[in-house]
Amino acid sequence: IKLIRDFIDQEFIESASVKLVRSRVELVGKISTASQDYLNMQESLRVNFSCRSNRNTVFAEIDEDKFMQVINNLVSNALKFTPEGGKIDIYIRENKKEVLITVADTGIGIPKRFHATLFEKFTDARRSGLRGERSTGLGMSIIKSIVEWHEGKIWFVSEEGSGTTFFIQLPKTR
Repeated sequence: IKLIRDFIDQEFIESASVKLVRSRVELVGKISTASQDYLNMQESLRVNFSCRSNRNTVFAEIDEDKFMQVINNLVSNALKFTPEGGKIDIYIRENKKEVLITVADTGIGIPKRFHATLFEKFTDARRSGLRGERSTGLGMSIIKSIVEWHEGKIWFVSEEGSGTTFFIQLPKTR
């Protein structure tokens, strides 16, 4: 199902007919609940999870469905490459100009050869997760497009053997 959804999403992105349905969304509760729900479905993986923020509530003008696809994809990838007993931490920080969301894991990291092209289509299609999960190689290009539709930026730092941290920067709600 994910494979089919990724191909449909990629076709949608390339058609240039993107229409965001933005609303003011409270991110701390939404991301925490959605991520925890996803992790509960993967309960057998025994990965520690936290979602924290520098404020009780953080709002952003987003297309909730599309933006949650970004979070779910990042959490899914973190689970795929984080061993049992590892950690996935989401931190949501708001300041006067922006909202910064980090998704960090203690997984195996991203090999340096993928760093420059990670957000391009099919870059990681040859990589298997720790439990044999396969990738379409489309997820990262899809989430980059979604973040950019929201006038945001996405980047990462990673070192093999030391995990990966993704950063999503969004303009603050007016």
